[in-house]
Amino acid sequence: MSRPPDYGIIYNWDGAPHGHHEVPQTMEQFLGSMYAPLEDTQVGANFWCIGEHVARYKSDVQETTGEHVGREYHSTHAYTFSENVLAMIERGEDAQAAAIERGHELGMHVYASVRMNDNHFAGLQVEDLATSRHGSITQMRRDHPEWVLGDGAQSDWFALSWNMAVPEVRRHRFEHVKELCERWDWDGVELDWQRHGYHLHKDYGYKLRYALTDLQRSIRQATNRIAEERGRPFYVAARVSGTLEMCRRIGYDIETWVDEGLVDILIPAASSGTDPLLDIEGFKRLTEGTDIAVYGCLYGATDGPHVGPEDEVSKQDMVLGGIASRNYEHGADGIYVFNFHGDSEYRRRLLTTMGSPDALKGTSKIYAATHKIPRVTGDWRGAELNDRIYAEVPTPLIETMSGDGPTVTLTVADDFSSSPPESVRLRVRMEEWVVGDQVEVMWDGEFLPDAKVEYAIERSHMGDAVSGVVWQSYTLEPERVSKGCHKVKVVLRHRNPHIIPDMTLTDVELVVRYEEE
Repeated sequence: MSRPPDYGIIYNWDGAPHGHHEVPQTMEQFLGSMYAPLEDTQVGANFWCIGEHVARYKSDVQETTGEHVGREYHSTHAYTFSENVLAMIERGEDAQAAAIERGHELGMHVYASVRMNDNHFAGLQVEDLATSRHGSITQMRRDHPEWVLGDGAQSDWFALSWNMAVPEVRRHRFEHVKELCERWDWDGVELDWQRHGYHLHKDYGYKLRYALTDLQRSIRQATNRIAEERGRPFYVAARVSGTLEMCRRIGYDIETWVDEGLVDILIPAASSGTDPLLDIEGFKRLTEGTDIAVYGCLYGATDGPHVGPEDEVSKQDMVLGGIASRNYEHGADGIYVFNFHGDSEYRRRLLTTMGSPDALKGTSKIYAATHKIPRVTGDWRGAELNDRIYAEVPTPLIETMSGDGPTVTLTVADDFSSSPPESVRLRVRMEEWVVGDQVEVMWDGEFLPDAKVEYAIERSHMGDAVSGVVWQSYTLEPERVSKGCHKVKVVLRHRNPHIIPDMTLTDVELVVRYEEE
């Protein structure tokens, strides 16, 4: 198989445009919503999600959305979405064919994106299958509760995920993917293993990795036949975990996939949210000498709570721009965006710059420490178990005898000698800080003087002149910030003895600003 084209940005659409208009949605409304965020950007491929548990077309393998619940819906959104799909089917229209045609007219490739083990079951358990009216529960899952992970899931939230060790499950997934690939003139197929990355018993991910490879291999053989019949490539992309270490633990045998040529595009990604520390270098070393491309995945939002000081959208754009730049610096062939829901304006700054490292030059960005607060209770508990395994914050700041403290690595992709910024500022955010606490910050082994400390006052506390949360920042001369990796160490020298809780380091950020872009 030849190397896939250089897409710049791959945009994953989860199917949301079906729900963007009143019933009955017209085909032009549907296509307008799908391609409005993509047109006149650096997006070179549209990965169109064709459904999770039910089909958005008349399938020989799966039930059809809406019909599988007798057209009685648990929410207005489910009604709008499914009835718009059914209205197109009843009018004799083919949404998939139209999406491919419009994408090709705009110069894009269009792939079918298949969520291999999507789990949007709201934490339902095996014993709920028989009686639940949840709209994602299909008859096949009700009939075969023994085919799901149940107590073998890493988290009980994912108890209803398919157990890919079951031959019948793999056969069902294969037949679904095969039907999709054969029915339309896609440029390729994406196997989205990370939506969601829980496929095998929690103690057998590595041991049973050959089961997932069995499915990956079988699909590749099917797509090879399609490519041979039509006389042009049919590419296979796979979204997998963000590090090779976690790929092995989950059951993705990437080494075998590369050796056997079972994939054309690898997309390292978190299962939930954006992982700034994707092991792009590891994937590139593994694929060296092959035609396999590696794209770093970004979600529409950064991970962790928004803590300013910029407004949420501006800060997310700057952080995501910094992560994209880092991915390119480590060898990524392009950027893949997931849950980047938008219209013709939202996210346009990123979608018109992230397609190449050159386009990102001279854009304001934030290089930030990796944030992780795993959800252990409530909705989506356990979703981040395999993500951001090298997260650096939040972490307690404690006094040490040797003057040590947490160290964060920031990879700077900008070359300030060729594109000087307006300002470069290092800032750290701390909670439970009080006057009298002494915190020192080191940049590449040298303590920084002249700290500026500013209280972070939440809007709900406007009028307050003091807070337990502060930003401590330093101006850096651009010549001190070379391209590459830099170490930031935060040292608690003295703690107010009257404060019981630990001080917490929540954020470490290098803010690079250029003149108005």
